[in-house]
Amino acid sequence: MKVTDELKKRKTPIVRVDKSLDKFDDKVLFPEKLEKANEMLKKIGLPKQWTTKQV
Repeated sequence: MKVTDELKKRKTPIVRVDKSLDKFDDKVLFPEKLEKANEMLKKIGLPKQWTTKQV
């Protein structure tokens, strides 16, 4: 009970990454989706919130 209350109060989440996922570092898992996403970025570009400088 005490741990869950502490986790709720934190601003940043606590995440533990499984080391067994390291085998996928150099592999493209969904090449068709990656190609489609790259095409859309070339045609449309990034959203304005990512391209404008925020002060």
